[in-house]
Amino acid sequence: MVYVSRKEHFNAAHKLYNPAWSKEKNEEVFGPCANANWHGHNFELIVTVKGKPDPDTGFVVDLKKLSVLIRKEIVDKVDHKNLNVDVDFMTNKLASTENLVIEFWKILSPKLSSITKYGQLHSIKLYETPRNYVEYFGE
Repeated sequence: MVYVSRKEHFNAAHKLYNPAWSKEKNEEVFGPCANANWHGHNFELIVTVKGKPDPDTGFVVDLKKLSVLIRKEIVDKVDHKNLNVDVDFMTNKLASTENLVIEFWKILSPKLSSITKYGQLHSIKLYETPRNYVEYFGE
């Protein structure tokens, strides 16, 4: 099995706030991430596809096509947006990095077959900061 990854970048704002809780509880649980005026991140998104190389090209997936797919389906929809307000697939969801990466999976996984016969989505890693990231395997 070969694992091929593509990294993309986007900037977005969000706030972590559970509307069922009081302002005080939100601040206790989420700290400054519950800021009423939002806060932003420079996200790094790494999408990994696994499979056996195509005998004709040697590729598990064409990385140029993977980049175009990620940008069209994800980056163009979240870059320089407020995840809580501007992104339709985050409506009524807490805009945590964990929830965001699950939604990315739901979008990319079924579309991957349009660009590769030999690969399948293995993981999505989303860095919120250089030291904090979430990795999801579709489980």
